[in-house]
Amino acid sequence: MSIRAIAKRIIPKSFVQSVRNAGDAIDRKLLPLFAMSKWTASLYYLLLNRSFGREHQGVLQGRIAYWRSLQEISHSCVLLRRNTHRLEKGLIMRPRRPSFAEAYIGETVECFANAQRLGTVRAEEMRWAKDVLDSYFEVVKDTPKIASARAAYLKANGANSAAQSIATPSSVPYPQQSLPDTDITTEQLHTLYQRRRSTRWYKPEQVPDELIRKAVNMASLAPSACNRQPYEFYVINEAERAAKVASFAGGTVGFADNIPALIVVVGDLNAYPAERDRHCIYIDASLASMQLMLAFETMGLSTCPINWPDVEHREQKMQKELGLATHQRPVMLLAVGYADPEGGIPFSAKKPDEVLIRR
Repeated sequence: MSIRAIAKRIIPKSFVQSVRNAGDAIDRKLLPLFAMSKWTASLYYLLLNRSFGREHQGVLQGRIAYWRSLQEISHSCVLLRRNTHRLEKGLIMRPRRPSFAEAYIGETVECFANAQRLGTVRAEEMRWAKDVLDSYFEVVKDTPKIASARAAYLKANGANSAAQSIATPSSVPYPQQSLPDTDITTEQLHTLYQRRRSTRWYKPEQVPDELIRKAVNMASLAPSACNRQPYEFYVINEAERAAKVASFAGGTVGFADNIPALIVVVGDLNAYPAERDRHCIYIDASLASMQLMLAFETMGLSTCPINWPDVEHREQKMQKELGLATHQRPVMLLAVGYADPEGGIPFSAKKPDEVLIRR
């Protein structure tokens, strides 16, 4: 038996609670003092509260992993994705500047050439980058930096690459009017939103893997900052393990054992070289998760997003269970399954527009 377990048996709960209450009271007294400036706030979290310790380490480990990823490129390359998207935005600019992207075209071509040499990046991503680069060099006016990048690109990709790609573009910017038509009305979409409720009671039926894959592909159409898509979906489609992982969260008491499938949405800080973008994993993963839940709803599958607060012992459990690196951060959990028609749904009154809209 551990020392902690022995202490729990010996020390009265009332005493533990009184110590916690005293600590909370002291903390509340100190907060105004440490909140006076950014420096004192940092000092507070250095000396008195280590709640952000995992995030600090994750951001630093993510920066290290980012720079390493540019040399050890795997199936995707965040720098290539980001800069290809930046080139796309330059191509659609109105009016388009004769010369643009001087600040990053050199590193983009170098990254593309490295990815092409290694042959590890998925074909769709390489085709997108190549088509956009071909389009860029077709229209841009040379400056010394652009001319140097053009020469490096032609050397890496073949002298006739641009002419061949422009003849049959497949992954380049396109006009708004080319988007597919839709006959979905606002009322129909509203009904879908009303249908998607947080469901906690499911039938004991396994969720088909093909539906999960289809829903994930639909969710991947969600917007993300510079199209980096810094997240992954860890799918647990086995009820016993789903219940185990769901129990790591604090808000699943009483219904975790009822979940047939669970998706852990994990953001990856290795997509960013600077701290300023550390929140993008939460924004982008949440945008994709909402589309994922709506996609499931159209397939007759119900979902329940499960909050994942930053609690160290829970983080440790999840990290060990999923084999996560320090720079991978769980964003939320999603329960998925066929709803029990008799299961209860909380009413959850929503705030109206007059409360939510500010001018």
